Amino acid sequence: MSLLKRIESARPGAGPEGSNLPAPAGGGAGAQPPAQTTGQRLGAAAPVRESFRDVKFRIQTRVIQDLDPKLDLSNQVEVRRQIEEIFGKVIDEEGLALTRAERVRMLEQITDEIIGLGPLEPLLRDESITEVMVNGPRQVYIERSGKLELTNVVFQNDDHVMRIIDRIIAPIGRRVDESSPMVDARLTDGSRVNAIIPPLSLVGPVITIRKFSASPFTVDDLIRFGTATPDMFEFLRAGVEARLNIFVSGGTGSGKTTTLNVLSSFIPNDERIVTIEDAAELQLRQEHVVTLESRPPNIEGKGQIPIRELVRNSLRMRPDRIIVGECRAGEALDMLQAMNTGHDGSMSTGHANSPRDMLSRLETMVLMAGVDLPVRAIREQIASAVDIIVQQSRLKDGSRRIVNITEVQGMEGDVIVMQDVFVFEQTGVVEGKIQGRLKPTGIRPKFVEKFEVQGIHLPPGLFGFSY
Repeated sequence: MSLLKRIESARPGAGPEGSNLPAPAGGGAGAQPPAQTTGQRLGAAAPVRESFRDVKFRIQTRVIQDLDPKLDLSNQVEVRRQIEEIFGKVIDEEGLALTRAERVRMLEQITDEIIGLGPLEPLLRDESITEVMVNGPRQVYIERSGKLELTNVVFQNDDHVMRIIDRIIAPIGRRVDESSPMVDARLTDGSRVNAIIPPLSLVGPVITIRKFSASPFTVDDLIRFGTATPDMFEFLRAGVEARLNIFVSGGTGSGKTTTLNVLSSFIPNDERIVTIEDAAELQLRQEHVVTLESRPPNIEGKGQIPIRELVRNSLRMRPDRIIVGECRAGEALDMLQAMNTGHDGSMSTGHANSPRDMLSRLETMVLMAGVDLPVRAIREQIASAVDIIVQQSRLKDGSRRIVNITEVQGMEGDVIVMQDVFVFEQTGVVEGKIQGRLKPTGIRPKFVEKFEVQGIHLPPGLFGFSY
């Protein structure tokens, strides 16, 4: 986006409004103002006690007018330097009596409006916030520690929210308008963004941002959070190294992508990995990673490249592993076929409430591919392809836990046979926090023999007994 367009889009936004500010010097109540400069007259004409937001907007307008329109926005150091210089000059001309804290806060907000995402920037910088939800211009929620909180952040109006949406999606070549009122995108740090606008949304433009840490969570982080135990990750590490096919299942916001990221970190560094997503958000640290991203249709409704085509194309790219960010439809058939034709060790996620539900969802998704296959044939494909289902849940206290690690054992008649290897057992609630432990079921998975053949030895007693 050019500087001129960027500046034109920087209109009044608001973070916390703050306390009222005193009028500029010389403009006391009831006093007749002496002859003044244009800048001073602007201040004198304002109300005696202006809100922080009104003053900020007035200063912001003058800063934008004085900025060099040829300034290169990619050089953020120079842009910030120029904004700060102009801001200081305008504040002095206005004769505003600002405290140091008010001055710093106003400069930050004006800078965010011009080169950032306006009122959202402080929320995106806060590492304790995991999700940001904008429900129209006057209502912004966040998720912190698994709980929703209403913030005092507001936008000026619907147009202000729309400008922020455009600023998010423009760099990756996506669009949103009445003919295409929904869009998925990502921020530069990998955070996932969904936007939906009127007429589909009746509350104004809605933005949902799933934040991702600049440095991906590690196994140690998830153990510290209580997501899983060291034994469970030891088992999952062995499964990834032994090239088992794994699906991570769970509800919205349960932590599926985070867990998939951690599982993918177990892949050896000498393998070629192809990742396929709607909006690229996986953060793999291996050297040999090819990232593919689907493409929505253009303004004429043409040019769409869905995930299914990318999965098929990836088979021609000599992958050692294929990782699909999420299976939602017909791509499940191509994924299962890849797993069954030499691409062992592949991984994906899916929305389901239990491991058994995940298998049912896979059946449904295969049927969405438009192929006329009998249900038994589909189930045989699933039973042959999928080795492990990792079930993730967000519990009532907001914590995210792995609640099942389930082995897919094969077919008996027309039914896929499954067996839990680890389960979460809740023991109580203390001060609103769910207490419990992830424990082995005592069942030895069939593929342990595959581990041993490949020289992968698990600790004795990992499954609740010695063997």
